[in-house]
Amino acid sequence: MTALQKNKQTTHEIELKGQLALLDLTGAMYLPAQDALLVADLHFEKGSSFARRGMMLPPYDTRETLLALSDAVFRFNPKTVIALGDSFHDIGGPERLGTEERTTLTQVQQGRDWIWVTGNHDRILPDSIGGQVVEEMALGSLTLRHEPAAGEQAEVAGHLHPVGKVVMRGRSTRRRCFLTDGQRCVMPALGAYAGGLNACDAAFKPLFPNGFTAHLIGTERIFAIAKSMLCRD
Repeated sequence: MTALQKNKQTTHEIELKGQLALLDLTGAMYLPAQDALLVADLHFEKGSSFARRGMMLPPYDTRETLLALSDAVFRFNPKTVIALGDSFHDIGGPERLGTEERTTLTQVQQGRDWIWVTGNHDRILPDSIGGQVVEEMALGSLTLRHEPAAGEQAEVAGHLHPVGKVVMRGRSTRRRCFLTDGQRCVMPALGAYAGGLNACDAAFKPLFPNGFTAHLIGTERIFAIAKSMLCRD
């Protein structure tokens, strides 16, 4: 059984630069042609980072994020996993990983290539986390990086943590989302404490001058929503 068949109920198909991409309910993207799973903005150890500054949050965000990451990795069983930056909330994050969380990370890395793209929060990553560290990379016709670059026509990036807000039948819903125009995709943050930026924010306009479709992550499926249907906060 292929990854597409196995994950049909949790994925939404789009075409990205002429190739099939599967958007997953976890916030991951699977590229069948390269057998690669992409995730963005894990922000491991954000809770402990805030605690060091006196802002006390429940210290379970890394565990919750790893559960979502593990779910996607074990369902798709990709040859390669690529994390698109800000995988750790700060450069000390890897050293603060708990024993259980470190074991889980090691388990999901086993038997596959693992690539960490650096981000603005984690420009330096230690060898102890395993895998390969790069600033950006090419994958087929796509450039993979942390911060999207205006003018680049074929890229997948994170950084902006897009969320879409819609109002239907008098009720508003705000959900993480993938933004794409078929050439570029800005991925949602997978991190439990990552937060999000409304897709109507001016930060997205230079990236999608001709508009985009927002693929909102629902509880059981992903919904394709036209930009004109989105609301500001």
